[in-house]
Amino acid sequence: MTHTATTAAPPQRVLLAIVTLPLLFGCGGGPFDYVPASGRVTYEDGQPLQVGKVIFKSMAPAVGGAHPRPAGADLNPDGTFDSVTSHKPGDGLVPGKHTVAIMFAVDENGNSLVPAEYTNIATTPITVDTADAPFQITIPRP
Repeated sequence: MTHTATTAAPPQRVLLAIVTLPLLFGCGGGPFDYVPASGRVTYEDGQPLQVGKVIFKSMAPAVGGAHPRPAGADLNPDGTFDSVTSHKPGDGLVPGKHTVAIMFAVDENGNSLVPAEYTNIATTPITVDTADAPFQITIPRP
C-alpha cells in the first residue's frame, strides 16, 4: 500500500495570500485615477435642464487592456450635478476629455427635453475636459 502525505498550507501563508491578493489585483477600479467633477446643464436661454442624467465617456486610451469606466450623475432641479460616479460613489472622472450625453430627460408626457443626438454617447456633440471643471454645459431645446 502506498501512502501519500498531504500537507496543508501553514496559516501564515494563507493569511498572507488573503491580505496581498486584493492589493495585487485591486477591487475592480482598474489602473485609473479619478478627479472630482461637477457642473450645470442649461438651455441656450440660461434656463436649467431640471431632470435627467449626465453620462460621461472618457476619451482616454486603454491601460493594460482596461478601459476607463463610463461615469454618471443625476441632474438636480436647478440644472446642477455633482457626485459624478465612475467606480465608487462620487469618485469623479478619469482626468482628460470626455464625451457627454444627457439621458432620461423627459417631461411628464414622455417628450424628450433635449435633442435626440444629445441623448446618445455615439452622436452627442458635447465634450468636456476635466481641467475645465466645474462644467457649464449648454444645450439647445429640441
